[in-house]
Amino acid sequence: MLSIAAAAFPQAAASPPATGAEMYQAACASCHGNDGQGAPLEAVAFSTPIPDFTDCEFGPREPDVAWLAVIHDGGPARGFDQIMPAFRDALAPEQARMILSHVRTFCTEPSWPNGDLNFPKALVTEKAFPEDEVVVTTTAAVEGPGALTTKAVYERRIGARTQVEFVVPLRAERQSSGDAGSAQWASGVGDMAVAAKRVLLHSRARGHIVSATAEVVTPTGSETKGFGGGHATIEPFLTYGQLLPRDWFVQTQSGVGFPLERDIAREAFWRVTFGKSFTPVTWGRMWSPMVEILGARELATGEAALWDVLPEMQVTLSTRQHVRLNVGVRVPLNEASTRSTTVLTYLLWDWYEGSFFDGW
Repeated sequence: MLSIAAAAFPQAAASPPATGAEMYQAACASCHGNDGQGAPLEAVAFSTPIPDFTDCEFGPREPDVAWLAVIHDGGPARGFDQIMPAFRDALAPEQARMILSHVRTFCTEPSWPNGDLNFPKALVTEKAFPEDEVVVTTTAAVEGPGALTTKAVYERRIGARTQVEFVVPLRAERQSSGDAGSAQWASGVGDMAVAAKRVLLHSRARGHIVSATAEVVTPTGSETKGFGGGHATIEPFLTYGQLLPRDWFVQTQSGVGFPLERDIAREAFWRVTFGKSFTPVTWGRMWSPMVEILGARELATGEAALWDVLPEMQVTLSTRQHVRLNVGVRVPLNEASTRSTTVLTYLLWDWYEGSFFDGW
C-alpha cells in the first residue's frame, strides 16, 4: 500500500502539484473520483464501498484530526479497511492539510457544522453539536446509605442542525424499611424526558457553535420513593462551545426549569466546562481532561445558589474513537452537609460511526 501512495508523486514529475486540488487529483482521484463521489467499484476492484465526500451527512461531522490520521497512516489508523493506504511517506503534513481543505469543499451546503466544533462531551454540561449517540451515565453517592442512578440517553441527528433525544433514568436507593436499624434497596424508573436541539449558528473560522434546546421532563418516577419530582417540567436552555488555542475548549449551558404546576418554584441552572484534548501517541488514543463548574438556584426568595465542581477525564477506547469513557467526581462547594459527593461515569457510543464492536 505504501508503494501506491508513494507512486502518487513520482520523483520525475516536471511540475509537482502545488495546490490542494492538484494534489488530490494526483494522489486521491483515482479511487475517490474527480468529484469526490468515489470511483465505481468495478474500476478499482474493491469490494469495500468508497465514501462519498459530497455527502454532507458524512464529511463535515468528522474533525480534521480524524481525516489526517487516515491520510497519514491509512484506514487502520481509525479502524477502517486497509484498502486506504498510508501517505506518510508521500505527503508532508502541510500537504495533507491542503488536500483535506480541498476535500472539505465537496460538501457544498454550509449549514452543516464542522466536526472540529464537536468538543468532548462532559458528564453534566450539554454540548451544542448535534450527534448520533447512545450515552449511559451512572452516578453513585459516596456518602449516605447508598444511591445509584443510571441514565440512558439516545440521541439522533436530523439533517444538518437538529437533534432529538430520549432519556430514561433508572434509580436504586437504600431506604429505611420502617424497622429499627433495617433498610433495603428500592429501585425503579425515574422521570423520563424527551428533548429537541437546534444549532442556531456556527463558524469553524471563529471556532464557535451555539444551540438552543427544549427538554420536557415527564413525571414517570415514583415521588413517594424519591425517584421523581411528581410533576412535568419544561427546560429550555442554550449551549455554547468555543475552540481555544492549543486544543483547549470551553462549553457552557444555561437555562431554566419551568414546572407546569404553578405552586412549584422555577429553577435556573448554569454550567461551564473547560478542557483540553491531547494524544500522547500521534494519531493514537485521545485524552480529554475537563473541569465543570455547576450552579443552580431555585427562583424563590431566600434561596441560595448551589455550587459544585466536577473534575473528570474522557478517553477514547476504540481505534475509531467512537466508543469513549468518562469518569469524574462531583464535589459540593457549599451546603455540603446536605449534599453528597458523587462519582460519575459514562460509556458513550457514536452509533453513526459503526457498531459498538467495529473499529477496535
